[in-house]
Amino acid sequence: MTLGDFLKRATQALQQAGLESARLDALLLLEDALQRDRALLLAHPELELTAAEAALLNSQLEQRATHLPLAYIRGKSMFYGRIFTITPRVLVPRPESEAMMNLLLAIRDIKHLADIGTGSGCLGITAALELPECQVDLYDIDAQALDCATKNAHQLGTKVRTYHEDLASNIYTPGRPVYETLLANLPYVPDEHHINKAASHEPRLALFGGPDGLNMYRRMFAQLAVRPHRPIHVITEALSFQHQPLTDIAKASGYQQAATEGLAQHFIIA
Repeated sequence: MTLGDFLKRATQALQQAGLESARLDALLLLEDALQRDRALLLAHPELELTAAEAALLNSQLEQRATHLPLAYIRGKSMFYGRIFTITPRVLVPRPESEAMMNLLLAIRDIKHLADIGTGSGCLGITAALELPECQVDLYDIDAQALDCATKNAHQLGTKVRTYHEDLASNIYTPGRPVYETLLANLPYVPDEHHINKAASHEPRLALFGGPDGLNMYRRMFAQLAVRPHRPIHVITEALSFQHQPLTDIAKASGYQQAATEGLAQHFIIA
């Protein structure tokens, strides 16, 4: 089978499966399998695939046709201009989450930051790379997610610490810094909210947050409210219609909204 034959067949198959990015997906899989530049592949459609390459691509094509996220098939995804390893135990990084980084980088003099519910570590690790003078710690209740985050930190050459903890329950354990800033992209999809086929392959633990989607944020802000040294800044992500309810939850714990961008909100101590 030639490259051109595969690209044509794969694009048609993925289009029939309802994937709008069919041709791009096929090209990405082809690039990965052959480890060749896209321009070269497109310039030489007559090149023949080996039997091993064809078998791999056909298997991946079948997976993608089920709407399995491309990041899980490829084992990687881009976030804030960097490539992160991704496993089925973590959410696929969303471009809209980059708004959280924009709000974070607008804050000056951050020395200690905790990324609560870190998953792949894309937020906390990006913060550590963008703010090299800041000590960043990653927290997650899922040990396998922390393994993924640790791998990403190592691959991207940044030193972060990881803690297997439930939300912010133990972030002020003796020996740990007093964090003035928290990043918290917690599960916020309402339990009965419709999700697309791709999201249905992602871990429910990292997606759903109760009837209105805000249970994890309620718990986190309640934990912060009783701490003697609360973080000054808390940056969150939630659906647009959840922003006012989340603002009310934060207010009950002594925080007020300072800024918003896209799905991201920045809260500060009132």
